Amino acid sequence: MKMHEIKVVSKKKSELILLSNQLQELVQEQGWRAGKLTLFVPHTTAAVTINENADPDVKQDIILGLDKISPILAEFQHYEGNSDAHIKSSLIGCSQDILLKAGKLILGTWQGVYFCEFDGPRQRKLIVGFWGE
Repeated sequence: MKMHEIKVVSKKKSELILLSNQLQELVQEQGWRAGKLTLFVPHTTAAVTINENADPDVKQDIILGLDKISPILAEFQHYEGNSDAHIKSSLIGCSQDILLKAGKLILGTWQGVYFCEFDGPRQRKLIVGFWGE
């Protein structure tokens, strides 16, 4: 397995940051042709997801929906005050797999890969593992 790290800088408390182009550039730079990428977020208040990339409103709708599922509550016990971010990270998940064929990410027509920030702004990282040729 080969590994790389992508730096991600968030500018808001909650945002979805499109990484599809950055990942495709990494695949081309490394000359990876076929196999699988595993994306891993080593943070407890961030996540990674694959979702619609055609309508930018979808990103805001996802954040709005997650805010309704896990609002900031005075009853939370965690001293840092970011329990909502931990819950959102757990709901979305810290990893995704993407297949590669002929040096291209296999994504649906409307799909994009997003880093999900829930406790920003921060400097983060995404670990990319590659298995294949």
